[in-house]
Amino acid sequence: MTDQRTSPVTLHDVAREAGVSLATASRALNGSSRTVNDAYRQRVLAAASKLNYSTNLSAQAVAKGSTTSVALIVGDIADPYFSSIAAGVIKGSDDAGLIVTMSVTERSTARELELVRALRGQRPRVIILAGSRSSEEEHQAALAHELEAFESNGGRVVFVSQHELPFDTVRIDNYGGARALALELVALGYTRFATITGEHALLTATDRLAGFSDGLASHGIMIAPDHIVTGAFTRDGGYEGALELVDRGIDDIEIVFAVNDVMAIGAMSGLRSRGIEPGRDIAIAGFDDIQTVRDVTPALTTVSIPLFEVGESALAVALRPREPGDAAERDLGVATAVVLRASTPRVAAP
Repeated sequence: MTDQRTSPVTLHDVAREAGVSLATASRALNGSSRTVNDAYRQRVLAAASKLNYSTNLSAQAVAKGSTTSVALIVGDIADPYFSSIAAGVIKGSDDAGLIVTMSVTERSTARELELVRALRGQRPRVIILAGSRSSEEEHQAALAHELEAFESNGGRVVFVSQHELPFDTVRIDNYGGARALALELVALGYTRFATITGEHALLTATDRLAGFSDGLASHGIMIAPDHIVTGAFTRDGGYEGALELVDRGIDDIEIVFAVNDVMAIGAMSGLRSRGIEPGRDIAIAGFDDIQTVRDVTPALTTVSIPLFEVGESALAVALRPREPGDAAERDLGVATAVVLRASTPRVAAP
């Protein structure tokens, strides 16, 4: 009976089978930039195949200082905003020969810090953090420290959010997009507004509400305090926000602005549950232009962000070498555009 090998095949075994040095076998299998004679390389590959040897990626990561992976941290993968950005990161990574691993913070700053600490130990080449920053400072200093340590060891960090921390950032113009939306809606004849927004600590929500309010104020229009509802930055948050507005009374409201599209879609369902038809009885608008809003009825007016391209850009920024004279960190602004659809019909002249 033939003895069965119980210990794993090692790189030493491959080198011995191929008749080459351990260093040559290592360079042939780990993608080293040092040239290996093609005949030797083929012998090493054949030996590895024969012995069913699997390269130790963890050991390579220690030797090289990083892996070929991209760590992507998002707030909520069920939100099409994040899944669209993730698709762009994945496409850019595929093109660069990198592999994406993804983690979800559930919009918790404590969870975000925990994930970054864990990911540092896996030595990814890049960490991309996609999601609104928070005005709550409890974990920000610790997060910056962890990311600075990661970059000092050769990694790269990119944020998709506000430029709040000293790292490369792909920054979306939330304030400007919301302000432009307000101006377009006023041009359609709307004068009586309500909003459904996220928690005050969420900078994306506060930036969008501020831009929208300032756009209205430039035309002398104010949103009454009892017409501003705060809730979760989710579909259910929008649904519950719409019910709260209805309970407060909407007879003097013409249009509701929800600060993201998933909240707007939830709000539409909430209104319908009370017998109020969006786009007919009351207008509604969102922000992000996720693909879903083109298919809901009525099609949703929103502010378009090129989310797939944002993800690609974040990866491209991370892989771009720093040139002499570059700023300490790069701030790449992404423009937005208002898209008017059936959910905000022009107001009929009195």
